[in-house]
Amino acid sequence: MLGIMTREQMTEGPLLKKLLLYTLPVMATGVLQLLFNAADLVVVGRYAGNTSLAAVGATGALINLIVNLFIGLSVGTSVTVAQYIGSGENEKLSRVIHTSMAASLAGGIIVFFIGFFGSHTFLTWMDTPGDVIGLSTLYMKIYFVGIPANMVYNFGSAILRSSGDTKRPLLILTSAGVLNVILNLIFVIGFKMSVDGVAWATVISQTASAALVVAHLMHIKTNIHLDIRKLRFHGRELLTLLKIGIPAGLQGSMFSISNVIIQSSVNSFGPEFMSGNSAAANIEGFVYVAMNSFHHTALTFTGQNVGARKPERVTRVLLFCLMYVSGAGILTGVAAYLLRYPLLGLYLPDSPAAVQNGIERMTVIMSTYFTCGIMDVMNGVLRGMGSSLFPMLITVITVCGLRIVWVYTVFAVFGTPFSLYVSYPVSWVLCFSTQLVFYVFAKRSLNCRLRSNF
Repeated sequence: MLGIMTREQMTEGPLLKKLLLYTLPVMATGVLQLLFNAADLVVVGRYAGNTSLAAVGATGALINLIVNLFIGLSVGTSVTVAQYIGSGENEKLSRVIHTSMAASLAGGIIVFFIGFFGSHTFLTWMDTPGDVIGLSTLYMKIYFVGIPANMVYNFGSAILRSSGDTKRPLLILTSAGVLNVILNLIFVIGFKMSVDGVAWATVISQTASAALVVAHLMHIKTNIHLDIRKLRFHGRELLTLLKIGIPAGLQGSMFSISNVIIQSSVNSFGPEFMSGNSAAANIEGFVYVAMNSFHHTALTFTGQNVGARKPERVTRVLLFCLMYVSGAGILTGVAAYLLRYPLLGLYLPDSPAAVQNGIERMTVIMSTYFTCGIMDVMNGVLRGMGSSLFPMLITVITVCGLRIVWVYTVFAVFGTPFSLYVSYPVSWVLCFSTQLVFYVFAKRSLNCRLRSNF
């Protein structure tokens, strides 16, 4: 069934069709999430002006930087839940689930304090322009009020996906997203609010999605049942989550640091360029989530087959996912570029110059974005195998490190948008090439480890 996979379906029989059936709801979930986020930008751009649009866009890289370390722990949840389901260790599975949900609450509270009280300082460090920073700070402060709920949803949906259920997160997100769009229209158009309106709409919808995912986990009677009374930190399971999750979180944070530095370089071109860059980046997001859905698929199928002691299926998972992600990246990238004028016009109806700025970015990214997809799929397989530290080091060095060096060398010399944006595909290709070499050794190690455990 579309979006519902049992352990037996994921660890036995042909893979090609199952991988696609599992992925489609994940892809739809990501696209819907971006549509709802795009609604924020479209509403604020059309009814509050380009300055408000630039203010919201300027916060994206910074928010990801603050949040990603703790969101990375949900990767630890995904891998561990998948492996324990694959191995049939239900007692350990229950402890992981309750530890994960406790960690989501604790992490959400920590992130709230960091983001709420540090937003203006962080934006100042990014050289955010004076006519934007006030609105950006307001948006971030309100946004971080909803971060605990956002964490709960992410961890809860990670549990569902790893159990083979990608349908329920899609339904939950759809409900919360529709609420978000309605509240955007009410707050911004009806109440004449600006960035604060879209921020409060986001907070309320995130709270709704968290409530729905928790209610479902409490109601379900399978081996992923959640009992609020059992929420606590189990030491061994917490260490397992941290072992996988911290490198994943650090990798996400380092990605964000490099993107914050690039955003700072974008800010140097002024608010009009920032608005065009923000609109283009939001459109690119749709291509990214179409590809990134195969990362989740690769991680879950790999994790369950490793847990079931079937490492021979891992290479097939990798090859099929690489094939799918390349096709998805090329098709959606070309489609987005061909539709660049009407798509950018949705965000920037009265700013032809900003549209041209957005096209500069799309020209570089859309033609090469599929290489980011194959990099993410490889990352998902390596994490599903239980290897998180070395993939993190590879990504930090080949992607984050290269981009930071690039900004202070190549971009410093040429100073053009093209010289800034081309750092993205160069880093993706370098990272994938290095990951592929590491995979060969990691796969041999996995085979030896599983044989020795028999």
